[in-house]
Amino acid sequence: MAVSEAGVPPATAAAAAPPRRKARTGLRVILPAIWVALVAVLVVAADLLPVPSPTHMDFDAAEARPSLAHPLGADLDGRDILSRLAHGARVSVIVSVAAPLIGLVFGTFFGLIASFYGGVPRMAVLGVLDAMLAFPSLIFALGLTTVLGPTLLNVTLALGIMSVPAFARIARANAIVLLNREFVLASRTAGAGDLYVMFREILPNMAMSLITYALTVMSIMIVAEGSLSFLGVGIPPPTPSWGSMIAEGREALERAPHVCLIPAFAMFLTVLSLNLLGDALRQKTEAKEGGLS
Repeated sequence: MAVSEAGVPPATAAAAAPPRRKARTGLRVILPAIWVALVAVLVVAADLLPVPSPTHMDFDAAEARPSLAHPLGADLDGRDILSRLAHGARVSVIVSVAAPLIGLVFGTFFGLIASFYGGVPRMAVLGVLDAMLAFPSLIFALGLTTVLGPTLLNVTLALGIMSVPAFARIARANAIVLLNREFVLASRTAGAGDLYVMFREILPNMAMSLITYALTVMSIMIVAEGSLSFLGVGIPPPTPSWGSMIAEGREALERAPHVCLIPAFAMFLTVLSLNLLGDALRQKTEAKEGGLS
């Protein structure tokens, strides 16, 4: 029997490889899911944590290192970082869920219109989408929040509008492929109207692709909201957000790096986790579609 250099028969090595790959794949899903669940718990239980209010200032503890009194330390004004991190997670979660939802609803609708109808409707929709894509997204969000005011609603609205073109293009690309499938042609033959075909035949079959992309957009929205807060046009004080925490901590980066790095690390882990979960969902969807084709 042939034996590999490691002393393991090739058949045994080949049989052992898939479980190892599955274990690595499992960790790439389980660990991000645990972190996202932890963030969700912080959002729900922020008011129940045994820590001071996120706006309470204890100047004696300013720039304090992590301790029993302040598990993650205190910021420049002596406010507890863990408390502000938990309450700031609420802002990130609200924006990262509501903004992609706006893009998903309106983008899907416009994408379906552009795929079903030709002529003026298609030209109008695609023209508006191209114009929105040509305009820098962050500049648009920055301008809108500056004009309307830096509130949670306005930030969410600006970021949601910013995500509409991408969702519309994905919806249109999926709908064009599905329009020529047998079940759609059969529905047309049976006398189904456009609205029925759109929302009963096309939309359910492309929902997974849209949801997969929405997970990626959620991570982008967290970074975008953090960027707006960092630039001073995000959620106004005293409401904490991860971006504003990073902006405030940069002033003392040399003498108190934890003030800036802890919220930055929390944002990094959240964005990375959402991207990994989105990739895993996309791979599972592609594998299922490949098995059906």
